[in-house]
Amino acid sequence: MSRRELPPVPERLPVPTVDSHTHLDACGATTPEGVRAALDRAEAAGIAAVVTVADDLASARWVAEASGWDDRLHGAVALHPTRTKDFSDEEKAELERLVRAERVVAVGETGLDYYWDYSPPEAQQDAFRWHIDLAKRVGKPLMIHDREAHDDVLAILESEGAPDEVVFHCFSGDADVARRCVDAGYVLSFAGTVTFRNARALQEAARLVPDEQLLIETDAPFLTPHPFRGRPNEPYCAAYTVVGLAELRKQPVEAVADAARRNAERVFRLRSGGCEIV
Repeated sequence: MSRRELPPVPERLPVPTVDSHTHLDACGATTPEGVRAALDRAEAAGIAAVVTVADDLASARWVAEASGWDDRLHGAVALHPTRTKDFSDEEKAELERLVRAERVVAVGETGLDYYWDYSPPEAQQDAFRWHIDLAKRVGKPLMIHDREAHDDVLAILESEGAPDEVVFHCFSGDADVARRCVDAGYVLSFAGTVTFRNARALQEAARLVPDEQLLIETDAPFLTPHPFRGRPNEPYCAAYTVVGLAELRKQPVEAVADAARRNAERVFRLRSGGCEIV
């Protein structure tokens, strides 16, 4: 079987949950028909709603529009830290307009990425501070990308004053970083990486996060969970992560799925067809 073939759609979860961070456009679902098909596959696996996330301005424009195509879809817009080398006032003004769209539920993903060398740390930090202020001004959660920058991300959040709701997307820290985030009241979102066999430090972190500060995501088309690592990812694959995380935390699958759904509804104020997701 080709490593580029999508994994099979898993058995439906016993209760619905939410993929709190995906990139549907990068998955190839760029039309209303493609989005609907991806969301149908997700729903078949028990993924009742999806937050699709922008990482550049073109993607932000698409997210703001596409989030209105289906009641199961919501959006987040920001400029990814690796793209902040030249961040103009015009781009800031457009992002502020886009983030106010009705079904855009978060400012993200923003933060710091010291793994790639595309943007200087100073430019990333300035952009991160701007996004923090934007989240507070528009009253929407802040969705953080933190790669090899834990101390600086936490220090900037403290110095700037964090918004009411902060989500660490694809949490990648160890138990110590997780405790610091939990103590600060932040929400930690776990992707397929938590199911990888060599992710011992991340798994230790995932065990200690309280139910009320836990989210599930795919970050599709990347980070496909075990046993399909290396193959393309889609929102329905969040169900595999739910099962793996439940086993890791020694909890029933329905408990993890339900906690992640309730937290997503609370943090992102998700609405589906005019009512909370049930």
